[in-house]
Amino acid sequence: MRNKRFIKLLSHVCRTILALTFIVSGFTKTIDPWGTALKVNEYLTIYGWDALRPAAMAFSIWLCGAELMMGCMLLFKVRIRMVSIFALASMLIFTVITFLSATVLPVEDCGCFGEAIKLTPWQTFLKNLIALPMAVVVWWRYRPDRIFSFRKAELALMCLFFVGSMMLGYYCYRHLPLVDFLPYRVGVNIHKAMVAQTNAPDEHTETILIYRNRKNGKVREFRLEDTEWQNSEKWEWVDTYVESETSVVRPLISEFAVHNADGDVTEELLTRSGRLYMLCITDWNSIPAACADRMKRLAERVTAAGDAVVCLTPEPLYGLKTIAIGEVEIPCYNIDGSTMKTMLRAQNGLVELEDGVIRGKYNCLDIE
Repeated sequence: MRNKRFIKLLSHVCRTILALTFIVSGFTKTIDPWGTALKVNEYLTIYGWDALRPAAMAFSIWLCGAELMMGCMLLFKVRIRMVSIFALASMLIFTVITFLSATVLPVEDCGCFGEAIKLTPWQTFLKNLIALPMAVVVWWRYRPDRIFSFRKAELALMCLFFVGSMMLGYYCYRHLPLVDFLPYRVGVNIHKAMVAQTNAPDEHTETILIYRNRKNGKVREFRLEDTEWQNSEKWEWVDTYVESETSVVRPLISEFAVHNADGDVTEELLTRSGRLYMLCITDWNSIPAACADRMKRLAERVTAAGDAVVCLTPEPLYGLKTIAIGEVEIPCYNIDGSTMKTMLRAQNGLVELEDGVIRGKYNCLDIE
């Protein structure tokens, strides 16, 4: 009797911890599908599956939504026998992948908790080694149950968890993450944060940029002082990580830099008083017509009100200093593609500053 009670209590504790781990991991990635897609692309490149890169966004929404759904099913004991099998299989796969990521196919950050919690590959592997036996305990405890015996309430909850998880990912894809864990959050003074991070005396860090050659597909690492990576026709951004004495994995706001044909204008832009509207455009040739129209109306309205509006893009400007948005000529600057994706999780959108402080960030769909 005592053994049965102990096994029951142990399985309950393991199920709860495992469920919460899946929920936190799934939620932090589901609300940031753009960031998850970047990490998926990194893994596809590492394993040589570049042909699957166009499906990275759909895969990131589905995978993270499924992880969130699985955590909810474990927590509420919905089809616990079936979901325990999936949980065990998932932990086996994740453990193998994180071991490879820590050894023969290294990455700086495995991305298991998105941008919310940064873990090194070895830390992630240790986390999975702890969670894997829990998955075994849950699977063993509920193995006598039927796999495909559905009650109406369980079927309704499964559908609710599935639709809710997928819709959450799709909503954040169409708009912006519900919770922003990145350094460019609303309320942050970019210039002050850059100065503080650059002058931080506690550790020595170096930013490493990883780019892929668009012609031959080879991946290469660059330091910030290198300038070759700024040739966007030749190099495509893959990832950014930080080398430090303490092996801290964190995105750096000190990477923010904008320039035009005259040189670096970062200081001038970030210390400007008043309102500044930064239109972020990833690719000039792929802007939807509705998005271009919203940007045009915004530029005309802001200019008429006496505020400043500029354009930021990783696309080459070929010496151009201004660009026409509707009837308005606005200054346009180059920015690193990874920095822009860190600042704004959208293909195109708007970042609004006031005296250097971020007051709002909008997907192009949400520009009023």
